[in-house]
Amino acid sequence: MGDAIGQMLPSALGIAISPLPLIAVILMLATPHGRSNGIAFALGWTAALGAVTAAVVAAGSGIDTGGGKPTWSYWLELALGGLFLLLAAKQWRDRTQDGAAAEPPRWMRALDTFTPAKAAGLAAVLVAANPKNLILAVGGAVSVATSPADGDGKTVAAVLMVLIGSLCTLLPLGVYLIGGRESARVLGGWKAWMTAHDTAIMLVLFLVLGAKYVGDALTGLA
Repeated sequence: MGDAIGQMLPSALGIAISPLPLIAVILMLATPHGRSNGIAFALGWTAALGAVTAAVVAAGSGIDTGGGKPTWSYWLELALGGLFLLLAAKQWRDRTQDGAAAEPPRWMRALDTFTPAKAAGLAAVLVAANPKNLILAVGGAVSVATSPADGDGKTVAAVLMVLIGSLCTLLPLGVYLIGGRESARVLGGWKAWMTAHDTAIMLVLFLVLGAKYVGDALTGLA
């Protein structure tokens, strides 16, 4: 089980360090229906991430690995690492110049009109349709599925991956629910910092994850 947790941890942390869902849930919590929409968004994110993780772990665990990590998993890691490096290049190319603020997505400007169902749906889309989150979820789940852990160990690792990967929504929601009046100041500070450093955060994250996946794959294939 320890190996499964260690292998999936970088992917789970990479999902958790997601400025877009964190900013979205903070903005949502500031709307008239913030409490219900914020809870729905966090649940939708966790459920969608859990569904992707469970599907990949179940599929990967059903493949005979011959008692060791299969060669195909290293080739998959190599492909995922290459995708992360391409995302890093795109992040650098699309960066804003002279500190100009990036234009927010259209849906972000309409959060005050959201219902709980729409908030949950948006969270699911941000998990499954965002290349970075989907690649990380698949990569982390494959690491769990191909680990030498038994069924119970893989289940624990998969659950931990989902919980860690959902911190970008669960932490702001927790601060809002228990922070009282101070929560607005704290969440506002998080939002401002994430907005200001979004490009740098994602660029470094893509480079680190790309290097890790490629390095692990080449080591395993050597």
